[in-house]
Order: sequence, then structure tokens, then C-alpha cells
Amino acid sequence: MSTDTPALQDLAAPDGVCYGCGSAHPHGLHIKSHWHEDGVHVVSSHLPGADFHGWPGLVYGGLIAMLVDCHSNWTAMAYHYRAEHRAPDSKPRIDCVTGSLGIKFLKPTPMDVPLTLKARVDGEVGRKTRVLCEVYAGDVLTALGDSIFVRVDTAQLAEAARNA
Repeated sequence: MSTDTPALQDLAAPDGVCYGCGSAHPHGLHIKSHWHEDGVHVVSSHLPGADFHGWPGLVYGGLIAMLVDCHSNWTAMAYHYRAEHRAPDSKPRIDCVTGSLGIKFLKPTPMDVPLTLKARVDGEVGRKTRVLCEVYAGDVLTALGDSIFVRVDTAQLAEAARNA
């Protein structure tokens, strides 16, 4: 993971308020996603805080789902920027929302171990884009994400939500 460069979230949406990945959320997790040196994967790391226990000594599954959701969404958006030969801080901003979120828990995920998320787009980058995400606790694969992200105009989406 190249943390020498700013995170995708900080470049593309410095005003983002998502609890999981929003750079501007005052109390959020501030998940940071970066292109991996392989040019295929987008990676992130996170050390769960004590508030995110599930069973004693284990990470709450809902946190894993949130990490996969946010990181996979940023993977989809990163691929969109790359497909358009644009930098993440270019305008207009590219936004995606979760169309479906799939999580398969393979093994219990221990607390006090850094988590690494490694995601990539499977198939073509389009209005709907499939993202596969692996979650590792240290070197152990503990969860898999298989999700769909939909490119949207967030202003239209917010208006539609207000008028629903």
C-alpha cells in the first residue's frame, strides 16, 4: 500500500461525511484507501477500536461489513476515475452507492490485529460495477465481500430521497 500519496477519500471527497470513510466526519473511522503497487487492487488498513467488539476478543461483524462497504465503494470509484483517465481530485466528482452488499465470514476476526482490505473490480466498469474484497487479520483471510456499486448523481439521489 502506498501511503505516501493522499488517500482516495481525501482527494476525491475531502468534504465526505460518511461515518466509515468520510474525511470530514468529526467522529468517524476515516478509512483510507490507496491504489496498491500492483495497479489492480485498492487497499486499506484498519485497527478496530475497543468499541467494535462482537464476542469477547472478536471484531463485530457489522464493522467488517462497514469496512467492506466503504472500501469496496472507493474501489469502484477509483476504477471509474482510471477508466476515464482522470485524477481522483478532478471534476465532476464520481460517486457510487451500494447496490448490494455481500459478506461471507470465513473465520472469526480477532481484535488487536490490524485488518487489511484488498479489493478489485471484477468484470467491466459500468453504471453497475462488481467489486470483490478480501479482509485479512494479519495474514489470515477472515472475510470476503462480493458487492455491486452503482454510479449515481448524488444531488439527484438526495432529491429523490426527500420526495419519496
